[in-house]
Amino acid sequence: MVLFQREREGKVKAMSKPTANKQHLLLVDDDQRMRELLTDVFTGKGYQVTAIADGREALLHLETSAFDTVITDLMMPKVSGAEVLAAAQRRDAQLPVIIITGYGTVDSAIAAMKIGAHDYIQKPFDPEELALIVKRALAHYQLVKQNRDLTASITLLQGTGLIGSSPAIQGVKEMIARLAPLAVSLLISGETGTGKELVARLIHQNSGRATNNFIAINCGALSETLLESELFGHERGSFTGAVEQKKGLLEAAHGGTLFLDEINSMPLSLQVKLLRVLQDGTFLRVGGTKEITTNLRVISASNTDLKALIGKGGFRDDLYYRLNVMEIDLPPLRDRREDIAELAYHFLNRYSRKYDKAIQEISPQALRMLSEAPWPGNVRELENVMSRAVIMEPGAAISTAALPPALGAASMPPAAANLMTLEEMERYMINKALAATNGNRALAAQTLGIDASTLWRKAKRYNL
Repeated sequence: MVLFQREREGKVKAMSKPTANKQHLLLVDDDQRMRELLTDVFTGKGYQVTAIADGREALLHLETSAFDTVITDLMMPKVSGAEVLAAAQRRDAQLPVIIITGYGTVDSAIAAMKIGAHDYIQKPFDPEELALIVKRALAHYQLVKQNRDLTASITLLQGTGLIGSSPAIQGVKEMIARLAPLAVSLLISGETGTGKELVARLIHQNSGRATNNFIAINCGALSETLLESELFGHERGSFTGAVEQKKGLLEAAHGGTLFLDEINSMPLSLQVKLLRVLQDGTFLRVGGTKEITTNLRVISASNTDLKALIGKGGFRDDLYYRLNVMEIDLPPLRDRREDIAELAYHFLNRYSRKYDKAIQEISPQALRMLSEAPWPGNVRELENVMSRAVIMEPGAAISTAALPPALGAASMPPAAANLMTLEEMERYMINKALAATNGNRALAAQTLGIDASTLWRKAKRYNL
């Protein structure tokens, strides 16, 4: 809502009350009729408008208030539109500024465009034309702010344990940044050891529930009876050994996040009960009759294909669609080999401090062995290997002798070729040829007996 207050010198100033969820425009023009006209136009379209007659006052407003777009006349006494533009850019380099210019000053408007104005319009003009320019400017600025906020969120994820700079892991970080603030159920899929619980914790820590509990439970580690009691709680005397009332994890996670790992292992009888929690936010304790309400976010994880499990009758499709509002698929370590060295050094530093060792390096031969290993256990296996290597290494750099012998054997196909698929063998041979030729693809193709274009396609397919 915009109120007009007549000042002593006869100027009209628009006094704007803070309005939630409205885009805020700063209008600067020393022409009273123009200010009143444009204020009426833009408030009628749902904008919040602060209308200023004096460029000096506009500079003060830019220092103390937030705006989504600035509309300023170019030619004004004392403080020009170009100076307002410069002040807006100091506040936010991406803030769109639209210049209003009179006849004969178009060159000055173009000059303002060159130094950062978003657009300009020449008097006389149709207010609806200006409104369209403003609408486009605001849409652009909204995208800029979203991308800026997303980049900031991704930056916050650095150093949190989600190590790697490969395109695959950067995509995961972007998904975390996008989905963490949203109150939706998430499914995290990926092989064992890829870091599903870590991702769930990062989502919780970057959400509005971060100050409340994050509770994790492995559905595959408990029997059906024990899992039901852990999740839903039980009343005293509800079964043998239930000597007192127990609150379940659904209550403990109220206001926070419940992480259900290996959700694929949950028995069908409990899937029905979990579905009710997701639909209604209510449940009963085991042996109880009083309905309990809970407000929590459920993040689940599976190391198997739930759709395939649905086809076999092992998982409810209605629960699947409740859990999988959005999905994050974690890549196996073998599909992001460019991250192995960074991960290895991360774990080296961690366990060198833990075991009070002065090891800071990994020998080229050991690093090559790490990079070529198949890593069926993914990041968890790599961490275990590096922990062991720090303990076993007597020198100042991790050597191949400190690595498990099985690791070297696993990276060489002759002894285990009968256990490898054709694709695994092909990938291994291409990787070895590229390493032996120092990345010379033409020479590697010649060594393998294939043409360079075939090697290029296969290297791209295997992310080599």
